[in-house]
Amino acid sequence: MDMQWLKPAAFFGSIAYAAIGVVIFWLCFLILDKLTPYDLWGEIVEKQNRALALVVAAMCLGISLIVAAAIH
Repeated sequence: MDMQWLKPAAFFGSIAYAAIGVVIFWLCFLILDKLTPYDLWGEIVEKQNRALALVVAAMCLGISLIVAAAIH
């Protein structure tokens, strides 16, 4: 079994790329939240809008795939 992932450079590189990916994801989410005419988080949490939650979930998956492909 190859233990390349245990090397410090590979481990900390993975942690750094994961942190960069999360930051980019949240920035994209905030930008999309500002572009919509209403508060996404308030609609989903306070008003229990399930249809909007499904759309936001699909949007999050799309952004995550783009960020993962860009980092990979």
